[in-house]
Amino acid sequence: MLRRLSLVMRTTAAKLSALYLLLFAVCAVFLVFYMTSLSARMLIAQTQETINEEVIGLANAYARGGIPLLARTIERRSRQPSANLYLIADTSGQILAGNVESIEPGVLEIEGWTETPFSYQRYGEGAGERVPAPVALESDNRTLEIRHNAIALVSRLPNQMIVLVGRDMGEPERFRVVVQRALVATLGFMGIGAALIWFVVGRRALKRIDSVSEASLRIMGGDLNGRLPVSEVGDEFDRLSENLNAMLTRIASLNEGLKQVSDNIAHDLKTPLTRLRNRAEAALAGDRQSADYRAALEATIGESDQLIRTFNAILMISRLEAGYSAESVADVDLADSVRDVVELYEPSAEDAGVALESDAEGAFPVVGNRELIGQALSNIVDNAIKYSAGTAGARVVVRLERAGGEIRLTVGDNGPGIPDESDRERATERFVRLEQSRSRPGSGLGLSQAKAIARFHNGRLELADANPGLSVTMVFPEGKTGQ
Repeated sequence: MLRRLSLVMRTTAAKLSALYLLLFAVCAVFLVFYMTSLSARMLIAQTQETINEEVIGLANAYARGGIPLLARTIERRSRQPSANLYLIADTSGQILAGNVESIEPGVLEIEGWTETPFSYQRYGEGAGERVPAPVALESDNRTLEIRHNAIALVSRLPNQMIVLVGRDMGEPERFRVVVQRALVATLGFMGIGAALIWFVVGRRALKRIDSVSEASLRIMGGDLNGRLPVSEVGDEFDRLSENLNAMLTRIASLNEGLKQVSDNIAHDLKTPLTRLRNRAEAALAGDRQSADYRAALEATIGESDQLIRTFNAILMISRLEAGYSAESVADVDLADSVRDVVELYEPSAEDAGVALESDAEGAFPVVGNRELIGQALSNIVDNAIKYSAGTAGARVVVRLERAGGEIRLTVGDNGPGIPDESDRERATERFVRLEQSRSRPGSGLGLSQAKAIARFHNGRLELADANPGLSVTMVFPEGKTGQ
């Protein structure tokens, strides 16, 4: 339990909760003292207002009938049950009339409001009587004197007689104590609740972190298909786990691509390397003329150039799929790229008996790399011409269109196409050559390169059945950067 609590205390959530709890406790203590003090000041102000009203009434009585009427008024009011104090004393402080039997020494020597509450005792209070207000207790011959606290206004008449009008502080004091206790109890319960919430939240956060740590250990142990747990809460832990899972998926995809590249290189580059060796061996065998050696070397150079182009294509695909490229981007009009590529491939299409057409009227601006887009389009057009050649009425059409904030660059042909949808998906992988294309020249990297270039521009490559033929579409976001 202590170890668990120690682990909870080390979490960021627990530390933040502890900081907020401390701040709450400081504010709560300040609030208790402030509300208690405010209540006391309000009660004292209300008490003083009540005393002032009494003093005004006594002053009117003194103005009408002098000391006799003042004394009768005080005696009458003293007999009424209330919290008010009335007292008339001579110049020496001897109490002559009122409802106060004794008073704290020094009170009658001042004039005006008493600075602090003073203690007093009423007539008729004896042993056994209990009052809830704060009292001063004295013992004399086993007699218990009950003393109260009060505030008062002390005045002097023209003949120097002393008049005191005050009010007992028992009720205001009880109210202040009730307010203070209520605040302390309320804030105490709130503090306990905050501490429980703090512990529960910290413990829950620790469990989430433990589950993420366990999943991470499994992944580091070799389970590359493992993923971090995601709950249905949708909090910051879930958002972090989703981002990390997306990253793990991307890493797994790159690792799988690397494995496929390694396998494909070992498989598909074996044939050209073997041809290179055989040509070199054939050139060295027998009695050859210089022309024979020259022809062998030229064939070797041509084969080497093809290998270099293949490796360059592999490197470009890997670089683009990894999201890193030194290629710069700028405003590019896809219509210009279409016209350039169509013009470039018109002679070869004519030689192959294929009609190459374009439908790219107007401007189709995107932000991208002109050379990469041209290379991807060249790969697609070259494939379309290659596989549609020999078909009756062979025709390749390159067209541009807008749809839903995207620009679609489509190359369609009426060749044999790829009827099977799974084969269309495989055709975009590196070094994949379907059965119907085994007899044709190529490395199987054209569509893979086009797919990587489309992704570099935040787009995608789509293959569809053209009935007959194949439709290859590069989709670009209009007006968005490719990096």
